[in-house]
Amino acid sequence: MFFTKYNKLMVIFISVLFTQTLHAASLPNFTELVEQVGPAVVNISTTQKVKTHGNLPPGVEIPDFPEDSPWGELFKKFFGEKGAPSEDFNTQSLGSGFIIDESGYVITNNHVIRDAEEVIVRLNDRREFKAEIIGSDPRSDVALLKVEADDLPAVKLADAENLKVGEWVMAIGSPFGFDHSVSVGVVSAIGRNLPSENYVPFIQTDVAINPGNSGGPLFNLDGEVVGINSQIYSRTGGFMGLSFAIPMKVAVEVVEQLKNKGKVTRGWLGILIQDVNRELAESFGMKQPKGAVVLRILDDSPASKAGFKVGDVVVDFNGVSINRSSDLPIAVGSTKTGSKVKVKVIREGKSKTLNVVIEELPSEEELAVTKPDQPAKLNRIGATVNDLTEEQRNNLNIQKGGVYVQKVSKGPAREAGIKSGDVILKLNSIDITDAKQFRSIVKKLPEGKALPILIQRRASPIFLVIKIKEE
Repeated sequence: MFFTKYNKLMVIFISVLFTQTLHAASLPNFTELVEQVGPAVVNISTTQKVKTHGNLPPGVEIPDFPEDSPWGELFKKFFGEKGAPSEDFNTQSLGSGFIIDESGYVITNNHVIRDAEEVIVRLNDRREFKAEIIGSDPRSDVALLKVEADDLPAVKLADAENLKVGEWVMAIGSPFGFDHSVSVGVVSAIGRNLPSENYVPFIQTDVAINPGNSGGPLFNLDGEVVGINSQIYSRTGGFMGLSFAIPMKVAVEVVEQLKNKGKVTRGWLGILIQDVNRELAESFGMKQPKGAVVLRILDDSPASKAGFKVGDVVVDFNGVSINRSSDLPIAVGSTKTGSKVKVKVIREGKSKTLNVVIEELPSEEELAVTKPDQPAKLNRIGATVNDLTEEQRNNLNIQKGGVYVQKVSKGPAREAGIKSGDVILKLNSIDITDAKQFRSIVKKLPEGKALPILIQRRASPIFLVIKIKEE
């Protein structure tokens, strides 16, 4: 009996040990991978010059205090004499990068080398080279450098289309200045769009990325670079399990343009857009939420020339299905300027195809929009509205139409999210011309039906859904 129990225990123990051994064997071993690709990963240090007046921060002057004022002596003690000559201070920053070919081209992030007067690239064999900035692209956060050296190792670039969620990936970089640190994890999501980025479908991972990793490579298990580590999502400034990398497909397109032209050009449609949620889809007569709803059409833009209207919902661009509003800028940006493409929209519940000629995306300065600080006004829906004054139109960059929301009380307007200071531009697919017309429209609104209402809040238009409750 004793031996029988003993044998059973041994069988269980061996089974557990065997299972754990199999599980351990299934985990990847990154040692050979690091040895293979590590030499092509570089540390990047930059120097920027900051000009200060005396010991004061830039733009700050010592006040003119009376001669006997104690404050004058206090300022002199801490900040030096007024009129002291300006001084230049060097500041340094660190980042990562990787060599993409033996001729010496190096990829990193734009924010790593921004405003740099000198860029030093250091290899893991301790060689250091002064790098030339070939070009950079703030919109994709990609920069291309060039070093003159022999016997340079280079990485292999992956076809990002084959990347899968759950796949193992590895990062090498210089977090907090610790050269050639390795961290591993898995792909958490692909095609991720961040609020501040319109032209990059990021790879999301749980790989530990910290300050200094920026610009470094993200490898797959075949030793190919699938992305450029670029951003972290953090409340503390350190790693919290959310890291984002620029796909190499995007980076390669940018690099080719930087090599050939020194700058990057993108397609431009000229509209402001918003996601379509369930309520908006219902109000537009759509069966399911999909696409990008047009909030504003910029003057003299490709969209204005093609006949786009505010309230159109873009569901297909040049054969690319637009499921979320974030899909549209990526599709438009990658379209060659001068191309004539078909855009499918839903207008007042019906499908319509527009032909548009894509133009080059203007610079940030050319696209700058006035951002007023003044609030605006709004009324059967629980709001009071007034006509816009000329000053309000100038401040809000509204040429015609619209009513200013003065007050919002309990009722459908407040439930829809309308606030004092908003400007109502469109209600139930009708352009608002003035307060009198608006009140007339409100009186005729159907009850119990979700209706789209376009407002402008400060400089940004947004669609909301308003519903008059049945009495």
